Amino acid sequence: MRALLGFILTLGISFTASAQNIAVVDIQAALLTSTAAKQYQESLKAEFAKEQQAVVDLEKQVKAARDKAAKNKDLVSADELNKMKMQFQKVFAEYQRAGQALQQKKMQREQAFLQQMRPQLDQALKAVIADGGYDLVLSRQAAHYADKKYDITQKVVELLNKQ
Repeated sequence: MRALLGFILTLGISFTASAQNIAVVDIQAALLTSTAAKQYQESLKAEFAKEQQAVVDLEKQVKAARDKAAKNKDLVSADELNKMKMQFQKVFAEYQRAGQALQQKKMQREQAFLQQMRPQLDQALKAVIADGGYDLVLSRQAAHYADKKYDITQKVVELLNKQ
């Protein structure tokens, strides 16, 4: 039993001694804060500007229909009130559909961008790891706590921006 305990302690000590250069990296932050990602976000904004404005216009129509029904509920007949409520529901449904469709398009385009950028990110990460001589690199999300001095995310972003 003592021999086994000694072996485990020796193994633990040798692991500690061999993994001295440790780092953490936030992959998502590296991708999203890169110059390429910022430029891509701007191009998406421009590309979807008309659709975004249409959603904003629909939102205004929803608010106007809701306010009109609330304001006139005591002044109009039940039939007219039902028509206003149906108009509100129709505009609200269109607003929801348009908003969801726009969100889905944006998410698909962002996923395509992230997949396109992944090889460049991997290359930049490998270069930073090689330059820093890191023995162990953990995902920031996997670490419960890591001091900022161990975070190599900014180095990865800088190298990614140079590519």
